[in-house]
Amino acid sequence: MQRKAQFPIERLLLDRWSPRAMSGESITEQELMTLFEAARWAPSSYNVQPWRFVYARRDTKYWTTLFNLLVPFNQSWTTTAAVLVVVLSKNTFPWNDKPARTHSFDAGASWQNLALQGYAMGLVVHGMEGFDYEKAKRELAVPDGYTVEAMIAIGRPGKKEQLPKELQEREEKSDRHPVNLFAFEGTFKH
Repeated sequence: MQRKAQFPIERLLLDRWSPRAMSGESITEQELMTLFEAARWAPSSYNVQPWRFVYARRDTKYWTTLFNLLVPFNQSWTTTAAVLVVVLSKNTFPWNDKPARTHSFDAGASWQNLALQGYAMGLVVHGMEGFDYEKAKRELAVPDGYTVEAMIAIGRPGKKEQLPKELQEREEKSDRHPVNLFAFEGTFKH
């Protein structure tokens, strides 16, 4: 599918997508830290930067723990990922422990920076909600006061033929809803 914007935007935003096919090759420490560096520069309320990332590289002692958090569907295609990441956010402000209402919003901005940087580097970066959130909190020793937000699979591009048959057909860029379905002046519209 050739994506077409309704209004002029940066090409990077239009071209970025979330494929699942990965080659199984590793990525370097430098590449991984570059992704986290991009995440670092996301905006956040009061600049508290509430995002946290717990990651595991394939073929390390941490991989199985993160891989086993995933639902079987996501396990079926993440076996060739180079890195799995769990995204967390701190729920409170560090100076007074009061609720930081935008912690998830800010963590989302950080994830988007990571995803765009990964795309610019020619990597596959795919976010997921299909995993066990409570198990993640337990298995990763996430303290109270943090929210488990999502998981990310990162790797080098692979061939869609390597994916399970049912996923091969879905391995293409998708369209988006038109702007008028989600941007409303004045009041919310259904």
